[in-house]
Amino acid sequence: MDVEKVLCKKDNGAKEKAGLKAGILSAVLNLILSAAKITCGLLFGAVSVLADGLNNLSDLGSNVVTVVGFKLAAKPADKEHPYGHARIEYIAALAVAFLILLVAVELLGESVRKIIDGDKSDFSALSVAVLAVGICVKAFMGFYNRKIGKKFDSEALKATAADSISDCAASAAVLIGTLVSYFFGFETDGYIGCGIAVLIAVAGIGILRKTTSALTGESPDKEVTDAIKRIINSFEGVYGVHDLAVHSYGDKYYASAHVEVDASVDVMDSHELIDSIEKYFADNTDVVMVIHLDPVAVGDENTEKLKAIAVKNLADLCPEYSLHDFRVVDGKNRINLIFDIAVPYDAKHSKEQISDYISLKMKEADQRICCVVTVEHQLIK
Repeated sequence: MDVEKVLCKKDNGAKEKAGLKAGILSAVLNLILSAAKITCGLLFGAVSVLADGLNNLSDLGSNVVTVVGFKLAAKPADKEHPYGHARIEYIAALAVAFLILLVAVELLGESVRKIIDGDKSDFSALSVAVLAVGICVKAFMGFYNRKIGKKFDSEALKATAADSISDCAASAAVLIGTLVSYFFGFETDGYIGCGIAVLIAVAGIGILRKTTSALTGESPDKEVTDAIKRIINSFEGVYGVHDLAVHSYGDKYYASAHVEVDASVDVMDSHELIDSIEKYFADNTDVVMVIHLDPVAVGDENTEKLKAIAVKNLADLCPEYSLHDFRVVDGKNRINLIFDIAVPYDAKHSKEQISDYISLKMKEADQRICCVVTVEHQLIK
């Protein structure tokens, strides 16, 4: 059996080394850039160049946070943190976002002040050269961090990459403004500073939203859940998977699922099947899997017939709704159908509407049918 690429075990030692290398390299480059730009900004009274330098200085702080985050995230699990420390990387990305937003606010205030006061800056070939070099350096940092971030699925490095690309655009705007002011005599310094502030703020808010979503328990990627279901369904003796729940802690996933097995098979044999699935995940993937065994009637003609009718009726109502745990309790004057219906959080119908609809439709098939329905939300996309 081929291990799904998205779930295969990852070398966390390699991720830590790559993250530390990227963080330290970015810190050194930001230190050089910030020193050069702040010096030019102060010498020639260019608030946009000074602001660009302060932005790079905040990036240096972000790099330090990222490096510390990688070191802490690599710590092994302990009794206080049995799931490990990988989510510290999200906190590092969160800190980067707040630093970016702080710089945006400071820059906006300084730029507005310059517009109001009407201060003029002096043209400097040195400032132009520093800005041009800075654009190239920031472009390199953006693509480098994005490459490493994608390779190791690191939110902190992806955040750093996004910040670097926005810095690249900001420096380009400062350079254009400086040249426009020199050649056309129109003072753009303060206005460009305001534009850069907005650009920086947008980048910070984007990182903040993505990171808080991960910290508050967002739905796992469909690619991950589909891979988990494919692996489970590949085992002989499995007749379906439902109620899959997945929680991520960095590169590691903790998951649970209900797996349908033939009710006529000895329970010890079914239990051995479940154990083998859990062991496969433990040995070959970064998923810690816990499975609940769900016996279902396999090959029972009446059950299969009634289930097919229920599935069709549910699909007619909405193709996104799914049915599972279908059981039939057949009596002389009454047939009880007991099953669960899973619906997305943005379902168009209420739980009562869904339950009433399916109950009415099943009664049309046989007046003796009474449905006992549990409508629940899907935990995955």
